[in-house]
Amino acid sequence: MNKIVLASSSPRRKQLLEWAEIDFDVMVSAIEETSPEDLTPTQTAMYIAKQKALAVRNGEEYKRYKQEFPVLGADTIVVCEGKILGKPGDREEAIKMLHLLSGKKHEVITGVAILNGNGEKIFANTTEVGFYKLSRERIEFYVNRYKPYDKAGAYAIQEWIGVVGIEYINGDFYNVMGLPVSRVVRELGEMGFKI
Repeated sequence: MNKIVLASSSPRRKQLLEWAEIDFDVMVSAIEETSPEDLTPTQTAMYIAKQKALAVRNGEEYKRYKQEFPVLGADTIVVCEGKILGKPGDREEAIKMLHLLSGKKHEVITGVAILNGNGEKIFANTTEVGFYKLSRERIEFYVNRYKPYDKAGAYAIQEWIGVVGIEYINGDFYNVMGLPVSRVVRELGEMGFKI
């Protein structure tokens, strides 16, 4: 069994790797989560995921690892009506995002970058999610109680809002949580890692 290095502090990504019984260490290097303006939403998610992985792979701390240990970077964005929704800066922005998502479908795109000394795999998964119409009271209850400020689109599908507000999902549920873990396992296998 090989070990990987997760270039993310996301508790949800850690949980998904644990569920998949993948041995990993967490190592995070702060980067500006920005991208060139001419990229599509899918390209944006992949670009930021690669920057996260590169920052860790090129950092001092990673040098103590065998170079064949892959670095896994990921970035999740929400796209609604052509607009990219990142992490809300505050309560008002979170409420505004959820009002935009209410009663509509949107896409959750997770870009993934797996880098090691032998090469790289960069890809993105897209899941379509539809919300029922959400009342202002429900939106405010969720934001006040769960404070989803570290979540793209201002929600986590595995929390209360997902349980009561999601009408349908087309695609990988775990992609919406932040990592298409089954595809990650397959891609690691294709790169020669025993999982």
